[in-house]
Amino acid sequence: MEQWVSVLSEIGFPVVVTLYLLHRIEAKLEALNQSIQGLPNQLKS
Repeated sequence: MEQWVSVLSEIGFPVVVTLYLLHRIEAKLEALNQSIQGLPNQLKS
């Protein structure tokens, strides 16, 4: 049982950090994607 706790603590922290960073990057990528898609309309004006 002690080994499982050790494995979970060693693997769990990097997984949580990775998911948090992916969540933050996702929002920034979405904003970048929207601005790129709107670029042709701005260039026409």
